[in-house]
Order: sequence, then C-alpha cells, then structure tokens
Amino acid sequence: MKIHEYQAKEILRKFGVNVPRGVFCPTAEEAVAAAESLGGKVWVVKAQIHAGGRGKGGGVKVAKSLDEVKQYAEQIYGMQLVTHQTGPEGQKVRRLLVEEGADIKKEYYVAALTDRATQKVAMMASSEGGRYGHRGSGPQHS
Repeated sequence: MKIHEYQAKEILRKFGVNVPRGVFCPTAEEAVAAAESLGGKVWVVKAQIHAGGRGKGGGVKVAKSLDEVKQYAEQIYGMQLVTHQTGPEGQKVRRLLVEEGADIKKEYYVAALTDRATQKVAMMASSEGGRYGHRGSGPQHS
C-alpha cells in the first residue's frame, strides 16, 4: 500500500506521535491560506508523490514569507517531479502539503518494508535522515 506523507502523518498523529502540524492542499491556490492557518514565520511546501528524493528533485521548499509559500506552491504544483525513484519520466505533482517550520537538530530515516523473499516486515533505519528538513534557516545538507 502506498500512502502520501500527509496521510501517514495523520495516522501517526492519531496514535499520539508528535509530528509537525500541516495542511493538505489539493491545489496550489490553497497553500497561502494553509500557511496562514498554521501561523509562524517559516513553512515547508512539499510535493506529495509516491517517491523518495523529493527534496533533491525540487519538490520540497522552505518558505520564509507568505509570498514565498505562494511562489513555491505554484512552482511545485503541476511540475513533473523527477527523482531517483520515479525514473526519467517522473511523476506529476497534484497534491501539496504545507507544514510549519521546525528547528531540527538531527534527522533520522525509518521505514517498515515488506521483504518479499521472506514474506516478513523488515525495519530499516539510518542516522542520515532526509536530505532536506524543515529547518528554519532553509535546506541543510548532511
């Protein structure tokens, strides 16, 4: 089953996991209102596609003003996002997530995957985390 980041975070939130507040935006026009409803001074505009590497492909942008939220939402929405997982054809972005910014000290990557060979769930974790986080100072490279 493939779910988008905003859907996964809704599930995690229901079980008491602390995740950044965010607003799902089915159109780019809704992004500024989403940022206003979240408040704050920094937001992250994220493409919602079923592929990793969205930040490297230009699908995750840190905005420090409502004008930047609008600009990034318009850039990302409708783009053909190419990542290492989409192949050269990419995927068209038809959904956005606008999240509150956070001061992240360290990121980790954790996944539960189906190992088809053993028909068991395998857990994978890395201390390297995502390439682009929600840092108030903008994308940071690890």
